Amino acid sequence: MGRHEPALIDNAKSSRRQMLGWLAAGVALPVLGACGSGPAAARSYPVQHSEAEWRRRLTGEQFRILREEGTERPYSSPLNREHRKGTYLCAADGNPLFSSATKFESGTGWPSFWKPLPGAVGTSTDLKLGLPRTEVHCARCGGHLGHVFDDGPKPTGKRYCMNGAAMVFRPA
Repeated sequence: MGRHEPALIDNAKSSRRQMLGWLAAGVALPVLGACGSGPAAARSYPVQHSEAEWRRRLTGEQFRILREEGTERPYSSPLNREHRKGTYLCAADGNPLFSSATKFESGTGWPSFWKPLPGAVGTSTDLKLGLPRTEVHCARCGGHLGHVFDDGPKPTGKRYCMNGAAMVFRPA
């Protein structure tokens, strides 16, 4: 036995303990995330409809994303290629969300913006993947739009990574 072996044993115990902690978090956090809070959950929004009415008003893909917090396939939205001046609106209720002046090419496969219009969106914590993310939802109907990250361009440093199917574009 060398003099460094006890340190290796302590490191192995520490690593094992750390790994077990991460495994436990990986099991617990998605369960906690499923317990609650999505945009269509227990909050009250100015625009409200029954599930049946939302299904009638939205396409299947829009319903899956906006009301069930789904995600579209990357690079699948025509809004990725939209470069005209105008406004991006919530597909569920027409709420103006983003100006085309704040859109940028993030290379992620989803329409991305560095700033929403004032009062247009709300946020909540999303734990579905086991790590906290900031979910973005429409401030008027609570529809799920996407997530916001801290790796965007100046001046905000934010990347509002939105599902194109959750929005419609209105040219200026």
